[in-house]
Amino acid sequence: MSARVVADMGFEAIYVTGAGVTNMWFGLPDQAFMGLTDIADHTARIREAVELPLIVDADTGFGNALNTYHAVRTLERAGADCIQLEDQISPKRCGHFSGKEVISTEEMLGKIKAAVDARRDQGTMIMARTDACATQGFEAAVERAARFAEAGADILFVEAVTTAEEIRALPQRLPQPQLMNMVIGGKTPITDAGALADLGYGFVLYANAALQGAVAGMQKALTQLRNERKVDEDPNVVTPFAERQRLVNKPFWDGLEKKYQ
Repeated sequence: MSARVVADMGFEAIYVTGAGVTNMWFGLPDQAFMGLTDIADHTARIREAVELPLIVDADTGFGNALNTYHAVRTLERAGADCIQLEDQISPKRCGHFSGKEVISTEEMLGKIKAAVDARRDQGTMIMARTDACATQGFEAAVERAARFAEAGADILFVEAVTTAEEIRALPQRLPQPQLMNMVIGGKTPITDAGALADLGYGFVLYANAALQGAVAGMQKALTQLRNERKVDEDPNVVTPFAERQRLVNKPFWDGLEKKYQ
């Protein structure tokens, strides 16, 4: 449903988020509770529902380079257009949590090479993320990202930079297409997507903005139900019934039903 809403609002791509799947499917924090089957199943359902390009979070590749190879094959079959891999040790955690650690650069390069070799469609993109800012500093993260590009990564993602100066510096230091992650309440200063585009970023991810908005909406509606014992079709509180049916394409299915009667 959230993918349908994203498409309906006119966005250009969808990010299938590991944190979102873990939060919403399991009610757990983003600390490696999600497996490959979970994200592949979720990707396949979204692929069936929308036509937009899907950027899919494969965490650490769910193991070593061989596991990464298998993960890329699996997610590509599920409908991923771009697969993101990160360089944290397992079990990984949200990029905006404390306590992260990263694997060696050489091990991550092996994973990227495996991912590049695994894809069957050369149009499938590999996004390489580094979380090294938190443990080794900004310069080390930039150096890692440059080597990730040399290994074949199509898109670079330096996670959890903490200053506006670092945000401005990345497109000047790394010529490859880059993603900037805006986590509401996270470590990176929130920046307008247009301003980020002007700086040279190719992708801007407002990670889990829809999820956080949905949770706020649920809390608002359920607070009213708890306190007033009643919820009407107030568009300031709930989406109207008809709008919900439009988003799940009920008119299309009604038309099919008439066609086959």
